[in-house]
Amino acid sequence: MFFEKFAKKSPWVLHYNAGSCNGCDIEILAALSPRYDLERFGVINTGNPKQTDIFLVTGPVTYRSRERIVELYAQIPEPKVVVAIGACASTGGVFRDMYNVENGVDSYIPVDVYVAGCASSPQQIIDGLAKALEILEQKSKNNDKN
Repeated sequence: MFFEKFAKKSPWVLHYNAGSCNGCDIEILAALSPRYDLERFGVINTGNPKQTDIFLVTGPVTYRSRERIVELYAQIPEPKVVVAIGACASTGGVFRDMYNVENGVDSYIPVDVYVAGCASSPQQIIDGLAKALEILEQKSKNNDKN
């Protein structure tokens, strides 16, 4: 399986909802459920940014969530990968340019992987995590050289 070649350590994931409708959040939970079972590949959902490798963000950035996103990103140790899941996290989606929305997460932190969809399917999320693991592996190699 694809994830097995990244078996040096289990990738720990921090999920943050920046203000979405929860459609993508439900799909992330579905990807962790027994049907798709991301945990069998070692993917662990954590609540502690200091133990995180991959930062999953759903929803558009709102005025109330922007500082928290930047704060969480700063607490995640290097190397780290940010994945914007769904149209809202990528561009603001249907909430784009609303009075309380500041659009996509890449306005505030660097995004490595964009997962399309409204809502993104579990398969798309798994593909996005696979791409994130490739990037994480490359960043780890670059950190080891320095």
